[in-house]
Amino acid sequence: MTTILFAFILALFLSLCITPLARFLGRRWGAMDLPSGRKMHTLPVPRIGGVGIFLAFAITLPAFSLFLATDISRLLVLDTRATALIAGAVICFLTGFVDDFKGLPAWVKLLFQILAASLAYYGGVRIDKVFIGVGELKLGYFGLPLTVLWFLVFINAINLIDGLDGLAGGITFIAAMLMVLLSLMGENYLIALLFAVLAGSIMGFLYYNYNPASIFLGDGGSYFLGFAFAGLSLYGSMKGQMGSVMLIPIIALGIPLFDVILSSMRRFLEGKKIFSADKDHIHHRLVSLGLSTRRVVLLMYGISIGLCLTCLLLVNVRNERVAVILLLLAVGAVFFARKLGYFDYIGSQQIYNWMKDLTEETGLSRERRSFLSLLFQISRTQSLEELWEKMGQVFVLLEVDHCMLYLSNGWAPGSLNQDNPLENNNRRSSPLEISSICLRKNPPDYKWFGPGFVMSNNLSGRFLYRLELPLTAAKGHQLYGTLVMIKDGSQGDISHYSLKRIEHLRRSVALKLSVLAGQTTAANLNLSANRT
Repeated sequence: MTTILFAFILALFLSLCITPLARFLGRRWGAMDLPSGRKMHTLPVPRIGGVGIFLAFAITLPAFSLFLATDISRLLVLDTRATALIAGAVICFLTGFVDDFKGLPAWVKLLFQILAASLAYYGGVRIDKVFIGVGELKLGYFGLPLTVLWFLVFINAINLIDGLDGLAGGITFIAAMLMVLLSLMGENYLIALLFAVLAGSIMGFLYYNYNPASIFLGDGGSYFLGFAFAGLSLYGSMKGQMGSVMLIPIIALGIPLFDVILSSMRRFLEGKKIFSADKDHIHHRLVSLGLSTRRVVLLMYGISIGLCLTCLLLVNVRNERVAVILLLLAVGAVFFARKLGYFDYIGSQQIYNWMKDLTEETGLSRERRSFLSLLFQISRTQSLEELWEKMGQVFVLLEVDHCMLYLSNGWAPGSLNQDNPLENNNRRSSPLEISSICLRKNPPDYKWFGPGFVMSNNLSGRFLYRLELPLTAAKGHQLYGTLVMIKDGSQGDISHYSLKRIEHLRRSVALKLSVLAGQTTAANLNLSANRT
């Protein structure tokens, strides 16, 4: 216990000494976080505070191993797993550190995060088992993606919550102290030592980062903290067992993990990039409710302490009570999200519309499958009469009331005459040249009426949708005719699904007309050759 306390104090002292130096270098090198519309600060602040945490952690551990001979310090052995974890932590820190200076693309940062997590996995710091009830399920090849996902969630959760002075560091410090306490209770002194050093490094930084902050954590610091917390949670006696034990770090860092889930869902539903920056996180919403920065941070600290106390309760209750506690946490999370307005993005109607769009795009809906079947039948027709018959079935599916087909360039009603349909001379006028179909004098070549629809001479007083679709092929260079569709608006609106299907119908009919025209042209040429 004395060794662990001394490690905490040493890491705290080193962090207190190194962080001001990092602040000075940040100002000198230009690693400054400038004010902007989505930032809460109004003056430029150095953003490489993670250097103090990283170096304090990196110096304390080897110093203990080399210069302090105790039973706990002897547990610090540089084996394969430790080497892989150190390598991954260095990669994550350097990726964020470079981003603090130059700004890396999101895909580059994600790539290096995956690389760091993969190194940890192949070094033995992994999730390879899932406990279900009284048995266990070996993950096999699925262990790698699950382990990588574990690291990515923690890394980006700490990064996203780092939006207010002292917020990310304070929450991580509280969670790290919980892990120290639980590790001591389980007599896992190596993990207690590692988390104590991490907690001391964070606490020294917090002295300069608490509101008003003189230095920020930066991406280097947040990436390192996220990776370290995720890796140390898997390291030691846990041995990659994904069960009730792994719930502890998830609940301890419940706020940032909850925020990363809500942010990802919100950005996905809004059509934004998942890793895009914005000012709509949990802490931002609390500030928008009128709370000061300090009060928001203290509130988040209080919630984190409450979650940590819940973790202590979980490890001391029977299994049948765990489900009740987790259910209460879930209800509290839902209530909290609802109060902050996140259900505006994931309401029942929005989810229903999204699922409907998804089934439409993937072809899972019955209407979509029926429509695609009719388009296939249209592509197999051999005459204008058969084509129009199949089009009539599509009109019923689209719920339109009246359709007319005007052919051009030598087409005759019901058949093809001897004129070449590809010639543009002496063609019949197209409805595209007339301002309104109500004024058209030439009758259509084909008509279709929906059930119960009566066409009157005076259409101006009726609520009608009118669509005139040019049937063009070869990139619009050849006009084969025009399809006019009328919908009685008093019987309902045209859905956006129908509008998309109408365009698919237009293309399919135009393509089929071009094929029929080509077949007729070839037949006419053969007939002329035989006569000659």
